[in-house]
Amino acid sequence: MKSPRLIASLAAVAAVGLALAGCSQSGSNGSSSDGSDKTLTVFLSADTNIQDLWQKTLIPAFEKDNPGYTVKVDFDLHGAHDQQTVAKLTAATVQHQDPGYDLVDAGFVTQVAASGLLTPVTADQVPALSDVPAALVQAGGNGGVPYRGSSVVLAYDTKTVATPPKTLADLLAWITANPGRFTYCAPSTGGSGASFVTTVLDQSISAADRTKLATEAAPDLESDWSTGFATLAGLNPSVYQKGVYPNGNSQVLDLLSSGQISMAPVWSDQFVTGVKNGQIPSNIAYTQISDPSFTGGASYLGIPAASPRQADAEKLLSWVLSPTAQALVADSISGYPVISLDKLPASVQSTFKDADIANLRPGYFSANAADMNKAWAQKVPGK
Repeated sequence: MKSPRLIASLAAVAAVGLALAGCSQSGSNGSSSDGSDKTLTVFLSADTNIQDLWQKTLIPAFEKDNPGYTVKVDFDLHGAHDQQTVAKLTAATVQHQDPGYDLVDAGFVTQVAASGLLTPVTADQVPALSDVPAALVQAGGNGGVPYRGSSVVLAYDTKTVATPPKTLADLLAWITANPGRFTYCAPSTGGSGASFVTTVLDQSISAADRTKLATEAAPDLESDWSTGFATLAGLNPSVYQKGVYPNGNSQVLDLLSSGQISMAPVWSDQFVTGVKNGQIPSNIAYTQISDPSFTGGASYLGIPAASPRQADAEKLLSWVLSPTAQALVADSISGYPVISLDKLPASVQSTFKDADIANLRPGYFSANAADMNKAWAQKVPGK
């Protein structure tokens, strides 16, 4: 289980170390320590679909467009070792040592950005940032760069569900009335499960408190979750096999596709990709609920401040925001593009014409989300 308190303390250590050092990171102004190394490493804390996005699509295309470069992947499934990764990044920053990776794609990017562990990036270094909604760029903090978006939606089996729920209240009623036909992944293992939990908790939280939970660490507001957690615990007898919560987003889709359940929250990008490649049968459809809707937003990349390959990392980051790469993201995992749609192919514009990525309902701030995951594990399963 990830500890936001430990991450916060590590960040404090980093801040003190940087202040004492009083100098810039080694190699921060060059492409590499010796000017010749063109090998980059991307660290991924994600599900397998994002691993495939990088290894099978983005990296081969980048290497083709940029001869001489080699890009490797360091993959952490479901972010199981995020705490250790942040500790490693913190130590590397304080000690001015190579952290071993040059670009980070992880849920903790905005948090380590706020702690000063990433290189600040502006439109001067990455001109394509000027085409990204300002709200998304601002949400990335000091070094987090948005590169794709998605939202959680409600997927359902049209063979067994004639009319899907339209609101959260309708969904909760449906789950109780159809025991064993719904589940969601444990929130620490997948964003779709975290979104469902967040949405249930938000149902009994004021708008002002909800905004604070989404934008800053707010441990004083976590008592607001008690009603929502009671609701979630009360659903256990009605969840698949009386309280089985799969490990990750993909396992939920597998249960849905095989007919073992009839309904579940899933990521929009994973769902559309699964339909395209035939992994999800045609009888599975999706919709969005309201009052409140499921969460969504941007995923962020960051360049570790301690990487000695800053210029090359910026080159890769800039390329990921290019029309070529954004179209690949849209096509391969159905991720919402973050640059202006008018710069993308007509097919992409048509697919995402109704996706307002700047106004998707955000999830919780990373420290609050980590506390939520821990509280869920203590209060919900087996209750």
